[in-house]
Amino acid sequence: MKFLDRFLRDWRIKMTKPYVRTHDKVLDVGCFDATLFKKLSTKPITESIGLDPLLKETIQTKYYTLLPGKFPNDLPEDKTFNCITMLAVLEHMPTAEQLQLNANFYKYLESKGRVIITVPSPFVDHILWVLSKLRLIDGMSLEEHYGFKAKDAPNLFHKTQFKLIKHKSFQLGLNNLFVFEKLM
Repeated sequence: MKFLDRFLRDWRIKMTKPYVRTHDKVLDVGCFDATLFKKLSTKPITESIGLDPLLKETIQTKYYTLLPGKFPNDLPEDKTFNCITMLAVLEHMPTAEQLQLNANFYKYLESKGRVIITVPSPFVDHILWVLSKLRLIDGMSLEEHYGFKAKDAPNLFHKTQFKLIKHKSFQLGLNNLFVFEKLM
């Protein structure tokens, strides 16, 4: 991972961090190297799980477990969380999987639990392609990007089950933060 990759990742985490509450049990979908958990260590969080298809093996620490796999198929059925994060993941998911997110989030979230998502503008795909060609970024799974429109993210959540409590653009308007809260 190059400097610019880390810089952009850390900026997404910085935007996310205020919405993760102290002592939350967090599920980080697309956790990769557990950077979110490391940066949340000052909160602190508890009993958290990271899930990523690029992981080769399970990694267990005092505060979190990293599991290889995809959400929700490779997540233990008996787990629930106060917070689910998906930072720069939604634009990699096929539409059919996105349509199942509402039900899966609802199942795995406790009452008043939060879903925190960052999703870039489709224009970012062009920028990332250029930065990748210039070898300024490694970029992760760029071939999976298909132009998901950030404005469509709220449509994935049923208004009877989730409330949008925050939408904010950042990174010069090229990225978006969404925070949803489970109603019951």
